[in-house]
Amino acid sequence: MTNDPSQSAPGNAYKASLLLPATDFPMRGDLPKREPETLARWESEGLYQRIREKTGGRERSFVLHDGPPYANGEIHVGHAVNKVLKDIVIKSKLLAGFDAPYVPGWDCHGLPIEHKVEKEFGKVGEKLDAAEFRAKCREYATTQIDIQRRGFKRLGVTGDWDNPYRTMDFRYEADIMRSLAKIVDRGHLVRGSKPVHWCFDCGSALAEAEIEYQDKESTEIYVRYPVLDRKRVFDAFGLEDDGAPLSVPIWTTTPWTLPASLAVTLGPEVDYVLVKVQPGAEDLFKEDGQRPEYLLVAFDLTANFLGHLAKREALKHGDSVKANDSPIVKGAEFEGVRLQHPFYEREIPVLLGDHVTIDAGTGAVHTAPGHGQEDYAVGLKYGLVERYTAAQINPVDARGLYLPSTPPAAGRDLAGQHIFKIDPLIVEVLRERGALLAMGRIKHSYPHCWRHKTPVVFRATPQWFISMEQAGLRRDALAAIPGVSWVPGWGEARIYNMIEGRPDWTISRQRYWGVPIALFFHRETGLPHPRTGQIMRQVADAVEGQGADAWYAMTAEQLLGDEAGDYEKVNDILDVWFDSGTSHECVLAQRPQDGLRKPADLYLEGSDQHRGWFHSALLSGVAMDGVAPYRQVLTHGFTVDEHGKKMSKSMFNALAPEKVTDTLGADVLRLWVASTEFRNEMTVSDKILKQNADVYRRIRNTARFLLGNLSGFDPAKHLVAIDDMVALDRWIVHRAAELQDRIAAAYERYDFAEIVQALSNFCSVDLGSLYLDVTKDRLYTMQEDSRGRRSAQSAMYRIAEAFVRWIAPILAFTADEMWRHLPANTEHGAREGNVLFTTWYDGLALLSDDAALSAEDFARLLALRDDVSKTLEPMRAEGKIGAALEAEIALRCGVADQNWLAPFADELRFLFISGDVEIVADDAVKDIAVLAAPTTKTKCVRCWHYRADVGVDAAHPDLCGRCVSNVAGAGEDRRWF
Repeated sequence: MTNDPSQSAPGNAYKASLLLPATDFPMRGDLPKREPETLARWESEGLYQRIREKTGGRERSFVLHDGPPYANGEIHVGHAVNKVLKDIVIKSKLLAGFDAPYVPGWDCHGLPIEHKVEKEFGKVGEKLDAAEFRAKCREYATTQIDIQRRGFKRLGVTGDWDNPYRTMDFRYEADIMRSLAKIVDRGHLVRGSKPVHWCFDCGSALAEAEIEYQDKESTEIYVRYPVLDRKRVFDAFGLEDDGAPLSVPIWTTTPWTLPASLAVTLGPEVDYVLVKVQPGAEDLFKEDGQRPEYLLVAFDLTANFLGHLAKREALKHGDSVKANDSPIVKGAEFEGVRLQHPFYEREIPVLLGDHVTIDAGTGAVHTAPGHGQEDYAVGLKYGLVERYTAAQINPVDARGLYLPSTPPAAGRDLAGQHIFKIDPLIVEVLRERGALLAMGRIKHSYPHCWRHKTPVVFRATPQWFISMEQAGLRRDALAAIPGVSWVPGWGEARIYNMIEGRPDWTISRQRYWGVPIALFFHRETGLPHPRTGQIMRQVADAVEGQGADAWYAMTAEQLLGDEAGDYEKVNDILDVWFDSGTSHECVLAQRPQDGLRKPADLYLEGSDQHRGWFHSALLSGVAMDGVAPYRQVLTHGFTVDEHGKKMSKSMFNALAPEKVTDTLGADVLRLWVASTEFRNEMTVSDKILKQNADVYRRIRNTARFLLGNLSGFDPAKHLVAIDDMVALDRWIVHRAAELQDRIAAAYERYDFAEIVQALSNFCSVDLGSLYLDVTKDRLYTMQEDSRGRRSAQSAMYRIAEAFVRWIAPILAFTADEMWRHLPANTEHGAREGNVLFTTWYDGLALLSDDAALSAEDFARLLALRDDVSKTLEPMRAEGKIGAALEAEIALRCGVADQNWLAPFADELRFLFISGDVEIVADDAVKDIAVLAAPTTKTKCVRCWHYRADVGVDAAHPDLCGRCVSNVAGAGEDRRWF
């Protein structure tokens, strides 16, 4: 149903009388060219500071705290998703009436930057001393920040880019120290030689957040630990000792840990049986291959265990492996039973531990306190940690080599050998000693360093920890979690489980580029100095002026005086997750002048941050203040290609944001981010982006049509009061009011995809297919100052004012461009300088109860309009008519419908964009029946309507009566459509 008289033939003498759209707002966005120009203007205007001046005093505030990206490399599409989402949130909050500052930040310390500097200058001591090395790291991080900042700005992200927070700033480094001092004061710091994840490539301990799990193929072995206290075991089962060998078999996938094996742990409530294995191969026992053997195994694992023996090397004939009918005995009965180490002359005890499970293995866990957290805990409980030397507990150095003091295994040297290459030798020793029951290869999930993608180990080293138990941190953190709103909701259970099961937080690192742990510990007791908090704050004051180098220049004598000889200075640096995790204190608490405060209203990052920034921020916040540093946590998924594969440079499927902004524009990329259900994996490809470019064009064309029809419109002079508007105009404002409520609510709950969908539908359906099409006749053909035309312009003005605000958080550049083309109110002077200085438009209103046509009336009318279209379609297909204007409509209906239609019957043709519409009485008709026939009337060359009165006025023989009135008379009036 299209009627566009603006398309009249060029020779039409009345074309000049048509009031056609006129605007400088271009049809083509040409975003790659225009957006940089807009950025330059924003820069010169100081847009962010102007926003702060306009909105900083608002009663309500909203603080989104920026999780700092790492200052290394160009931004990637994941960065783009994160920053654009944050920008949408901030801008929507500004429009909702909040004071919503945005201070971006960068994470600057850590190993990746050290490695970059090492590649150019070598390790510390080769070309540079430690201070020079740190200076080079700082220089490198600065260049990377500049690169990333340009990329983020190009995406249209508005923020305090001139004053970001950087974890390497002297003030920030000092505040990190002060944060640690608060944690020390609250009793959370401990020192110990606990097993920590250790990366041989990093040469340092790793935090939980620096671990990722990948599949790894390992050697799996079943090993005999001969029982020395035989009588206790046989008595427990009520059996006679018949002299057959008796062992406790263990299963492990880390044979290299056996030199550090100091015990075997059973589950106290696990059921065990004594399995009598009959001989099935000559190498079952080293000395006598025909003797039976007793093995103590968890009852629930017996079948699985024996099956492994049958399939593996030790037993060649599966049907010869049988178990006797053994009684069941709880593991608690065997506490303290003495066993023989498989290749050392070392007696080791049976311990009890609740960490023993019956998921795999034998139900007996070889226990090396230096190489496992549960092993360490049970070893501490039973006194193993105090009984053995540090080298016995952990015989592996920082490079992965056995220490020189490591005893030989059955005459074979282990010292100096790398643990990842030792498995064949260990297996050979076990076989020679008759200790190997079975071996094989297994693929299993194993912790890897997230930087190097290489396997890590647990290794007991002297480290500094934030204890989860000493001052109740685990308890308090778990209690804080339910008070936070987690979006999506599954995030709550995820972080709860992580906090509930995590070990102490290892905060010390043996590297150079980071914030030093500024403390001293007693040479004999190992305890921190009693004035540690005070000393840290004293050092922090120096660091604030000179940077971290100030700590290294300070001597114990300067800080401790006469006590200096009793204490040792710590040279470790802090875990980088402590740097960023304490940003709530180092940024939010320190910059109230910039609108910041804690707790933050929102942390928004990728879903991996439950084990990263969300995690470290929660622990540090609770450790310092007893509460979470955030009120709400929102997570987004990762980007994948059209095949569902995670994007990465190594897979050659990475999509560079710069490529998108250079070809399609940042607003198209922003539209894709908003239109995607970002809580899940986000699929992106060239095809998907081009589809979003089509949606963008629809939105832009709508904006252009609205602006074009506001040519010559001055709101101060021409704005028609809402209650005086033509009924259709009043209805479309009602629809816009409904949509604005929906959009504002969707922004509130971060449902940006619904906003894009609703906007697209409004542009296509309510406006494009209906309102804009119907009102062309009024806008183009009626007199410029007529009520009908000004009413339509008033509706479009109100919609445009709302529309530009709806799109502003998502289409940052296009909204700015549209704002600059909207008509100014001459009574109020120039428009506000930017749409972000305003709030949601308050000039919309829902239909009142006494409206001439209600929302229900319009629903009926639009359904009737659809029926008319369906009736005309076959006529058009058969060639009986071309446009709908060539058809005359008859509506057959009963009395009630006649009465309903009667007031606006004369204007229905404008709603239907058809020829004349006649109401025909027919009481036999239940619903309104639509009939149509080709018109026989003459076409008006100006409005294209077919009218009986064309040519009645001799002065205008080609015009219909209303066009004569509009061109040369008083002009027509319109009330309904």
